[in-house]
Amino acid sequence: MASFVIEGGYKLSGSLTPQGAKNEALQVIAATLLTEQEVRISNIPNILDVNNLINLIQCMGVEVHMLAPGEYSFRAASIDLDFVRSEQFQAKSRALRGSILLVGPLVSRFGFAIFPKPGGDKIGRRRLDTHFTGIATLGARCTYNEEKHCYEIYGDNLKGAYMLLDEASVTGTANVIMTAVLTPGETTIFNAACEPYLQQLCKMLNAMGAKISGVGSNLLHIEGVSSLRGTTHRLLPDMIEVGSFIGMAAMTHSALTLKDVSIPNLGIIPSAFRRLGITIEEHGDDLFIPEHDGYEIDTYMDGSILTIADAPWPGLTPDLLSVFLVVATQARGSVLIHQKMFESRLFFVDKLIDMGAQIILCDPHRATVIGLGGRVALRSAQMVSPDIRAGIALLIAAMSAEGTSRIDRIDQIDRGYERIDLRLNNLGAHISRIGE
Repeated sequence: MASFVIEGGYKLSGSLTPQGAKNEALQVIAATLLTEQEVRISNIPNILDVNNLINLIQCMGVEVHMLAPGEYSFRAASIDLDFVRSEQFQAKSRALRGSILLVGPLVSRFGFAIFPKPGGDKIGRRRLDTHFTGIATLGARCTYNEEKHCYEIYGDNLKGAYMLLDEASVTGTANVIMTAVLTPGETTIFNAACEPYLQQLCKMLNAMGAKISGVGSNLLHIEGVSSLRGTTHRLLPDMIEVGSFIGMAAMTHSALTLKDVSIPNLGIIPSAFRRLGITIEEHGDDLFIPEHDGYEIDTYMDGSILTIADAPWPGLTPDLLSVFLVVATQARGSVLIHQKMFESRLFFVDKLIDMGAQIILCDPHRATVIGLGGRVALRSAQMVSPDIRAGIALLIAAMSAEGTSRIDRIDQIDRGYERIDLRLNNLGAHISRIGE
């Protein structure tokens, strides 16, 4: 496995353009299975999770062509359903959590899907109930095959229905939408997720001939159609990468410009960073983070400690809480980080404590950070990346630390960040990739 060796203490300068959104890419690439016509998608990031999904649908029979860097054409005219039933498909799907997004299109168009118990990040339980319950409400039969350790879903008699989702799951909502667009009758989804990337999926499907209304709200109405046509689509910038770079600029006392970030689709991310004391200027559709000698965490109006917690859109995305936590270690003041969704996502803080950070892990979901206020720099360390978002947080910590750090299992970081070492080195970082 490859590793990063990071010489800390170097400032960055210049500008970065965020990659296309990973989470949107997984959804819209899966949606190309819904039509036999060509779909062209641009701004696709060159990252492991996306590349693995593209490879998987190619094995299923989808014709995929790279038209230019980041731009692909997909044509799912013929799908090999025997391969979908094979052990090879199960092995590839198990290694890629995003493969769950293939269930809706397969059930909707072909009446059958299979999904093994997934791998992916080690961040605790990630329920699939919303996916299967929602699809079952449309008439699908969902069973668990004990021998193959996989779920089998049959959709021979799908029919539109009303449903109230048990949680506003983004991928769960996406799967139900992709099932419903080709399901006869009218489907109503209440408590639907409404993140920008899900809105993008709906906009692409409507361009393909779907009839989805209520896009951007938590109440969606879908009138099923008999078929969908091809279209062209461009991904939004990745809001998680934007947030990661904001935190990186603050921690390394760097001045950075983030280009073409689609500010309206960042939600409360910039304002949440401002509550940590970070200055963020908006110039058109660019963000400028000036060099910080220090930054101070805000408090509530009564002076009590600030809490930063994740919540469904338009709340703060859980994917950035690891970054907020590491940035707070060098702020003045204290903050409570409350990760509500995943009970193992905060366990990487022991590495930050080893580096000298003052953090109290209250329980699997909450950590209190007592900022060092820049008085004491973090120490270098040898670490292992447990998941994508903890990996980038550890990289930020290492870039700000004194001395040379090493992060192993950087394939986890590569799953979500395109050529991160090369892009940061172009701005002044000192990151070496070894062991490949």
